[in-house]
Amino acid sequence: MSLKPSEEIIKNSNIFKMMQEHHFTDYTKFWKWSVSDKKKFWTETIKNLDINLTNPFSEIYNSDDVENPQWLNGAKLNIVDSCFQNDDDAIAIIYQKENDELQSISQLTLEKLVNRIANSLIDSGLVKGDVIAIDMPLTLEAVAIYLAAIKAGIPVATIADSFTPNEIAIRLKITKPKLIFTQDYLLRAGKKLPLYSKILEANAPKAVVIKATEEALSLREYDLFWDDFLSNNTSFKSVLHNPEDLMTILFSSGTTGEPKAIPWTHTTPIKSASDGYYHHNIQKNDVVCWPTNLGWMMGPWLIFAALINKASIALYYGAPIDRNFGEFVQNAKVNMLGLVPSIVKHWIKTKCNENLDWNAIKCFSSTGEASNPKEMEYLMQLGNNKPVIEYCGGTEIGGGYVTSTVVQENIPSTFSTQALGGEFVLLNDEYKPSDKGELFLLPPIMGLSEKLLNRDHHDVYFKDTPTYNGLKLRRHGDQLIRLNNGYYKAMGRVDDAMNLGGIKVSSIQIEAVINRLHFIKESAAIAISPEDGGPSVLVIYYVALNARETENESYLNLINTLIKNELNPLFRAKELIKIDSLPRTASGKVMRRKLRDLFESEH
Repeated sequence: MSLKPSEEIIKNSNIFKMMQEHHFTDYTKFWKWSVSDKKKFWTETIKNLDINLTNPFSEIYNSDDVENPQWLNGAKLNIVDSCFQNDDDAIAIIYQKENDELQSISQLTLEKLVNRIANSLIDSGLVKGDVIAIDMPLTLEAVAIYLAAIKAGIPVATIADSFTPNEIAIRLKITKPKLIFTQDYLLRAGKKLPLYSKILEANAPKAVVIKATEEALSLREYDLFWDDFLSNNTSFKSVLHNPEDLMTILFSSGTTGEPKAIPWTHTTPIKSASDGYYHHNIQKNDVVCWPTNLGWMMGPWLIFAALINKASIALYYGAPIDRNFGEFVQNAKVNMLGLVPSIVKHWIKTKCNENLDWNAIKCFSSTGEASNPKEMEYLMQLGNNKPVIEYCGGTEIGGGYVTSTVVQENIPSTFSTQALGGEFVLLNDEYKPSDKGELFLLPPIMGLSEKLLNRDHHDVYFKDTPTYNGLKLRRHGDQLIRLNNGYYKAMGRVDDAMNLGGIKVSSIQIEAVINRLHFIKESAAIAISPEDGGPSVLVIYYVALNARETENESYLNLINTLIKNELNPLFRAKELIKIDSLPRTASGKVMRRKLRDLFESEH
């Protein structure tokens, strides 16, 4: 199944408008122009997005140093100002709690709430450059807290609400926030899951707690409830920044175990909004829904891609796995719905969202893990045959590097184009151009990270990388294949990272946890892609501490319990396989690629 866009869809798209301005009739030629004349493309994109600059830039970027290109050199801005440029009475957020009514908030009302929170942060003694943390679901309050901190010059460390106390503690240790925002409990799918108690176990700093339940809650003497924290002052002047100033700290898997702390600057959201504008075709007063969390890059992405494009954010507080969510999508009249493919797999099994009116949807989007064509075809049909914009990128990119558009033929589970304004090459094991191989980015690209808080940025992304036609390349770690029609398919990772349920984690993180078990001498965690496509599954090879010991069925349950408690309750190993020894390189590094080949040859 494939979908060809109608002439009406093409002519009403944001991409077509830009193509018309530059007299392009062929999309591929338009993309080539966006990378051959990057300075003009990104200058015009900033104009298209109506980015609010207090001082203009003297040059869009410095092409002499692709590792540190100094985007918007000379400008002054606060990116939050670009999020409030729609009409005062335009709907900014549509939201619904589980088993409750649909509610909405206007741009003016949201801005006043943001200003109240910004004043509260300053009244609490925080100053420009101090860090706060947010560990709570993506609610109206979470969005407002996030925008308020950035508006006040206070960077935000975002932590996923699914993390264990141990994972929370690691992130707090790295970022050292002065204040953390959380809820008493997380209410989802009929369950009441503790949040405040988790941050206490993680030895969190002073907390501001939002009540999601009516239950009594005893706080530490220096913690505050939300109502006691909130100022009544609805006026606040944005703190101006240099474009490269820190705005958000997000985390991504590292191959040395500890997660990489990735700074987003005031230019990173421009990449997010650009992808939303061109590839997801987000337009003024559209409604954009993407079940996610601020702890993952799609949380901040959603906020900026929607609000900068003058669209509404749709937030459902429950789990997106039943008909209640489907009815929310219907009643909120969602125009762009983004998902992790695992959610669609669940919908197919339960048929929970069939026979609903999703005709307002103009396109879907899929990211976080590889998708399955049959599942994506099912999704397309739920929206009365609407395209799925496949979207793959990274936290350190601020968006995608390979994706799709509404102006090209849409083929399920494939990417139709490299992202506008960015370019990559595929190289084989000999670093020669190939139709299948490791992906290397060609910087500069708006949104690319230039620093890491707990790593040497150059070593992670540039050290020992090859060149391409004399140009410096940036490592990313994904593997792709270019198909005969010029489209792309994802082929997993080439390094020790993996995507499980849409969450990026390193093999080493998993191995460090399970190697503590009494029966394991050493282990190797690998991600296996199903033959018919779709999300990766976790498989663990291990060398027994006692070579004579036979395999025990209970060992897999032990491992899954440990992974759930120490890392993430969403992670689960499918198979545990005993092996005499792990394959290693001459330098002693585990060859996980050989283990993947071994597994696939035996299954």
